[in-house]
Amino acid sequence: MTRKSCIVLPDDYKGYDVDYFCVPHHYEDSLDSILIPSGLIQDRIEQLARDIAVELGKEPFAVLCVLKGGYKFLADLLEKIKQYYRFSSENSVPFSVYFIRLQNYEDNHSTGKVKVMRVDGLSFLQNKNVLVVEDIVDTGKTMQVLLEILEKKQPKSIKVASLLVKRTSSSSGFQPDYVGFEIPDRFIVGYALDYNEYFRDLNHVCVISEHGKQKYSNHSN
Repeated sequence: MTRKSCIVLPDDYKGYDVDYFCVPHHYEDSLDSILIPSGLIQDRIEQLARDIAVELGKEPFAVLCVLKGGYKFLADLLEKIKQYYRFSSENSVPFSVYFIRLQNYEDNHSTGKVKVMRVDGLSFLQNKNVLVVEDIVDTGKTMQVLLEILEKKQPKSIKVASLLVKRTSSSSGFQPDYVGFEIPDRFIVGYALDYNEYFRDLNHVCVISEHGKQKYSNHSN
């Protein structure tokens, strides 16, 4: 199956004024704009869930979630996959869920090094269909390192689903199999994407302001 087209936000896309949507009061002065509202995120995930369920067919699969930012996307995606199975004529398919933690950012800068912080039971990969769930693909280098690790376990197949792909000149060229949105090269927060562990409790995907970066910098806490 050919990878579905994603929603592309152009470079001149400004998003929505923060005043148009509900955001936690403590973040109101720290956001430039709301890039993708929560409702649009949910509708797009529903379509991704359908695409994934159709392609995986009736074979059981294993889900590997990249923590920490991927947890909310994972929860919403799996719930919508289960809904699809419940309301379609197809039989439901069992799946297992595992977690891995990688680290590549300090403040808003990539460190250039990928650290594998946590791996849960990679022995499950052998001869299995694996769905890797990621919040955002930036340069793509982190995912390429992870896939090299996973391939050594000899899975039957590996597919990658990412809610976001950032359009950046430093991209390695890696493209996930399933993408929600392609976005401009801006530093974003919300929907479990953080800045120094803040903003995970924000439902929308937003552009952080310079004031927000200073306010929540490691050097300010």
